[in-house]
Amino acid sequence: MPERPQAAFAMTARNLPHLFPPDLLARLRACVEIDPAAVAEDFADPVVRERLARTEILVTGWGCPVLDTAALDAMPALRAVLHAAGSVKGFTTPEVWKRGIQVSSAAAANALPVAEYTLAMILLAGKDVFAARDRLRARRAHPDDGLAPGVGNFHRRVGVVGASRIGRRLIELLRPHDLLVSLADPYVDEAEADRLGVPLLPLDELLRTSDIVTVHAPQTPRTHRLLGARELALMPDGAVLINTARGSLLDHDALVEELRAARLTAILDVTDPEPLPAGSPLFDLPNAFLTPHLAGSQGNELARLGLTAVTEAERLAAGEGLRHAVDPAVLERLA
Repeated sequence: MPERPQAAFAMTARNLPHLFPPDLLARLRACVEIDPAAVAEDFADPVVRERLARTEILVTGWGCPVLDTAALDAMPALRAVLHAAGSVKGFTTPEVWKRGIQVSSAAAANALPVAEYTLAMILLAGKDVFAARDRLRARRAHPDDGLAPGVGNFHRRVGVVGASRIGRRLIELLRPHDLLVSLADPYVDEAEADRLGVPLLPLDELLRTSDIVTVHAPQTPRTHRLLGARELALMPDGAVLINTARGSLLDHDALVEELRAARLTAILDVTDPEPLPAGSPLFDLPNAFLTPHLAGSQGNELARLGLTAVTEAERLAAGEGLRHAVDPAVLERLA
């Protein structure tokens, strides 16, 4: 039997049992030599330093220390990083790619719960559920709103901003519903939009023609305040804005003004800053619905991220290529 590759964990230690419950940990240990009791939270830690010197595969998660030159020098055998989470931007450096180290991410697995959350919010917002709940609570009687012409999901226009993994997964989930879905993304051409099954629109046109706009673009210098006062003003009265991407893509001061004017509704799972200061008006505005950055993997969904890393480790141990390799050429525009 061939010798198993040497591997090590690098993440916040308390996250490990949630990402790798016993069955997944057993699968991982069957294909690589790894010690769950030795988790690197600091690459300079002498307790893990000796193991890192032999490590060929680094299994990472939230809280992984930065893989800078000093850290990589301490891991001369390292050939692959398997990230049991989404973005790798926070801990990888150009030196990782320069040394030819393969990097895999569970971003595709993490995209599913975000897309599911967004789908749920689109359908609930289309039925005016949030405002209806407040009216019911205030009146303690069923309001006669059933014939309201602006309520319902039949042919409601949904604009997706960003064909990221999440944006694409959301488009798939929206397909069975009687919604009119469009896309804005400067990196997508007409042929690719046709393959996704949605019309491609300039951002301004998408904003003008959508009842619900949902944001799935990455955080880059180009997307900072992507939706400011000018862009929000393009949205029709009564439109809904959903943001599960990054808070920095949205000008919150401009949004507050639109909400105070009762022109728009906002569903925000991310904010800028995050968390919001206690005095933020977004907590009190009736047409702002806030959740605490929970659209991504939560609870038992973390095991899906761990499963992605385990299957990648099994592929490496079998001499196969990574299925979810990160391409450094497009890293800048990934979430």
